[in-house]
Amino acid sequence: MKIVITIQDTVLPEAVRFWEQALFVRRTEKVIRLSRKCVNNQVFYRRGDNLSYCKEACEAKTMCGEVQVPEEHLEVCRTCNSFGMYCGENNVTGGVGEGIRGADFVFYVSAMETERCHKGLTVAYAAHCQQEASLDRPIAGHANLCPESISTKPQELEILLSTVKHEILHALGFSVSLFAFYRDKDGNPLTPREDNGKPLLNEFLQARQWSDRVIRKVTRDNWTVFGGEVRRAVQVMVTPRVVEEVRRHFNCSTLEGAELEDQGEEGTALTHWEKRVFENEAMTGTHTQNPVYSRLTLALMEDTGWYTANYSMAQPLAWGKNLGCDFVTKSCKSWMDSHRARGKSIHPFCDKVKRDPLETECTDDRSSVALCNLVEHTHSLPPIYQNFDKIPHVTAGEESRFGGSVSLADYCPYIQEFTWRSKNVVVRGSHCQYPENNPHKDKNFALEAYGNDSRCFDHTDQMWEERSCRQVRQWQHWGSGCYQFHCAAGRLHIMVANYSYTCYYEGQQLPIRILSNGWLHKGALVCPSCEQMCQDQLLEVGDRCKPDGPLPKKVTYQWDSLTCRASSVTVQNILLLLTTLMLTLQLIGVT
Repeated sequence: MKIVITIQDTVLPEAVRFWEQALFVRRTEKVIRLSRKCVNNQVFYRRGDNLSYCKEACEAKTMCGEVQVPEEHLEVCRTCNSFGMYCGENNVTGGVGEGIRGADFVFYVSAMETERCHKGLTVAYAAHCQQEASLDRPIAGHANLCPESISTKPQELEILLSTVKHEILHALGFSVSLFAFYRDKDGNPLTPREDNGKPLLNEFLQARQWSDRVIRKVTRDNWTVFGGEVRRAVQVMVTPRVVEEVRRHFNCSTLEGAELEDQGEEGTALTHWEKRVFENEAMTGTHTQNPVYSRLTLALMEDTGWYTANYSMAQPLAWGKNLGCDFVTKSCKSWMDSHRARGKSIHPFCDKVKRDPLETECTDDRSSVALCNLVEHTHSLPPIYQNFDKIPHVTAGEESRFGGSVSLADYCPYIQEFTWRSKNVVVRGSHCQYPENNPHKDKNFALEAYGNDSRCFDHTDQMWEERSCRQVRQWQHWGSGCYQFHCAAGRLHIMVANYSYTCYYEGQQLPIRILSNGWLHKGALVCPSCEQMCQDQLLEVGDRCKPDGPLPKKVTYQWDSLTCRASSVTVQNILLLLTTLMLTLQLIGVT
């Protein structure tokens, strides 16, 4: 019941509001009525007639996904005899309903644990149910949310909201079953039609076959993998606005279009953006972290010919931005190898195997504490997904079993947020802006603070520790943490506990010595660039980042210390404790 209330009262209305503000229908029917389902799905189409006719009879019930469509939403039953003759209205097996007025689209939502829910850990699925006759625009659709796969914990509600928005968009147009019906800006079909007014049927896909004005097959030569090079064919969305946006995003003027997913089960391949290329774009095939609906997805919806987009609703996509043609058109192995050879960072990819002790990093946008999702698989990966000649701390010859944990990303390993789990129960997440992710004060060695004004900052290569008069404890998982920050007077200021530390140059190390809850916390943070963290905030108030410079002579740090009575502490009775939280970590991956 809690899930239903959450979806009906909060998540679903918010998702609907988002698309109502982001997309506007170019033309719409005055009244929406759904066609009735035909017995045995036997349908006739007549030349020059946009209506469909059932063979002899309509079904008693018409379903849209898992939902029975109310009689008042249905069109009159239309039938022909078994030879496709004497076609007309058949009020005996179903009269005309009142229909839905004042709407552009009808969306039926269910929450049922169906057989499909258990295929590939599916969280939800959706499709359209009805298209209008004149321009083929979908006017009704459905989504089913799988109750056993849904979490209503506050830190996971954003993922649930994004999932519902994602499914609505499939029904609105981002679907393999609708590509063949896309139209140009003047309303003309991008795919030729047969005599019945429909595109040719692709029997293998059980969908109408689109033309190469919508999706085109492109071959990537010299695709680098372990042991050599291969040729790889990909399917690329080539509609005009998509091409414009994807070239701008990657700063690649020769890019053919936006690559579509080539893996996954029913409803994944071709119906999403390629995960390797667009990682956290919300219309990839699985949510892994911080999903965003970018200009690219809005451009695709405009290229259907059915909508105009409000690009002010687009969310920034940092993944791959301005990284050039090689990032998009070559393998992640090629990217990592070429950057290593030039002494450059291999981000956004990575090569640190997830092992104990865990060394965390920050995501590129500093929204989360993150780990490299490089793991050992139980078997050798297919040759096309083997992305390493050698890996630090991995025995030579065993590299074929190592790859990223996200298969849809071609097993390319990348920096990814995660959840802390205890006894397989989520304790908290690693996204910096959710207050519910704050660690318990007894386990907050690095004095982190999660909240709206928090971002991820790197630690130095020394583990944080806590000291009392009788104990020294070290935090075994280290590397980065979440802290509040603010920008003022042209500088970045990082808050640790109640103390403010000012950054004067990128790479500056901030020693931390703070007494909190009876423990002296000892560690250090590394300053990022002011431009990355503050430029936008400072511009809003007419300021800008000052140039990097040396620390002022009068700069001081907070140095609290323990005061222990000599009679109670000696060198002999100080107890050294290396404490490690007994928590497992699981990378986020919602299908």
